[in-house]
Amino acid sequence: MDLKNLTIKNFHKGLLDKEFSAHEITQEFFDYIKKQDKKIDAYLSLNEKMALEQAEQADLRVAKNENVGMLAGAPLAIKDNILIEGLPATAASKILENYIASYDATVIKKLKSAGAVFLGKTNMDEFAMGSSTESSAFKITKNPHDLKRVPGGSSGGSAAAVAADMAVAALGSDTGGSIRQPAAFCGVVGLKPTYGAVSRFGVMAMASSLDQIGPFAKTVEDAAILFKEISGQDKLDSTSADVKYGEEILNPKLENIKKLTVGIPEEYFIDGMDKEVSKAVESAIKDIESLGIKTKKISLPHTKYALSDYYIIMPAEVSANLERFDGIRYGSREKAKDLIELYKKNRSAGFGDEAKRRIILGAFVLSSGYYDAYYAKAQKVRSLIKQDFENAFKQVDVILTPVTPTSAFKIGEKTKDPLSMYLSDIFTIPANLAGVPAISIPISGKRELPVAFQLMGKPWKEVDILGIGQYYQKINPNA
Repeated sequence: MDLKNLTIKNFHKGLLDKEFSAHEITQEFFDYIKKQDKKIDAYLSLNEKMALEQAEQADLRVAKNENVGMLAGAPLAIKDNILIEGLPATAASKILENYIASYDATVIKKLKSAGAVFLGKTNMDEFAMGSSTESSAFKITKNPHDLKRVPGGSSGGSAAAVAADMAVAALGSDTGGSIRQPAAFCGVVGLKPTYGAVSRFGVMAMASSLDQIGPFAKTVEDAAILFKEISGQDKLDSTSADVKYGEEILNPKLENIKKLTVGIPEEYFIDGMDKEVSKAVESAIKDIESLGIKTKKISLPHTKYALSDYYIIMPAEVSANLERFDGIRYGSREKAKDLIELYKKNRSAGFGDEAKRRIILGAFVLSSGYYDAYYAKAQKVRSLIKQDFENAFKQVDVILTPVTPTSAFKIGEKTKDPLSMYLSDIFTIPANLAGVPAISIPISGKRELPVAFQLMGKPWKEVDILGIGQYYQKINPNA
């Protein structure tokens, strides 16, 4: 079986038609990963024994003619901040280098009951802090399209694994663009669901009011299959909502798609954007219009404040969430004369530069005398950004923008200048601040490096952005 063309959908068909077994395909993936991943470094750890057992279980169900779902036996990659019982969960940080998860995240429980196979845990920026996967404590993942370039971040390992055919699909987390930006850089599909559509229980928290779990896939249809499986309310996550996604998410009707209006916000087409990205997004807009979908120019006036706003709110939440990594329960427990010295030694040795930068920044904006000047004001600006989306969605159903101002940059190009690194998330951050769903879809056409466009939808209306995406890929089968 050619792993290159393997999607969730055609894997499922081949499994039911007995063209291959899940065990054979899983073994083939491991053989391929062991050769290919020496160049790419997408995985932090492999899960061969458990994965082959999971594949055998799927094969048994097929042999007994039991009803098997779309994800039975499907080989997936999982970002290393999502807990799988009995497997390492390092969040690419030295402070968790030896940590083994003692329970399953809710998304993992759901995928296990669907019969999915977990190939291994993927590399990421430390504690999901970064846009290039260069801040991992263990290795730098390379972009499969050009090994001298970054795959994006923070879910770079998951994006690279799917792009390099080392997994059929993958899970990542998105706090400010950490699924969509690497998906764009690696030429795969990446979905950030509505905040609350997917449980965050068992996922290491970075910024709790922004984090959301979502899929990477080769097609929009595959992303919809994976999203439908992991979505839903969870009593262990009070922010999750009881929203049911019907079959239309997998089989959108063209007559419904044609009724949608797509807004094009002027604030996202800025000076300094790469010409090739700009040209590619224009071609995607024309393709979407060719489906009979109306487009309309709109304004999201507070977009210019989104990046600064995010870099106040997110570090504040980071500093609170990372407090638990104190060197007592996690870390190497360095020898020290007292508790304060123990904390200092463990946190200094355990956290990398980017994690330290954000903890310090967060502690500062929450400190006495600065809370009102920074954090409280940032929350007010966040409300204005959310209001922009609410106003826009009174006129249009979906918003189309670029995902990133440029294609993938070179490894080491931005590490010395954190601000230029932060700018790579300028188009993705607003969706997290507003809590709306957003998807990155590769744009068709021959280019040296992949380019993508982003669709943002109304809260709980993943059906709209997934529907347009599926029809875009039908008229552009090589996108």
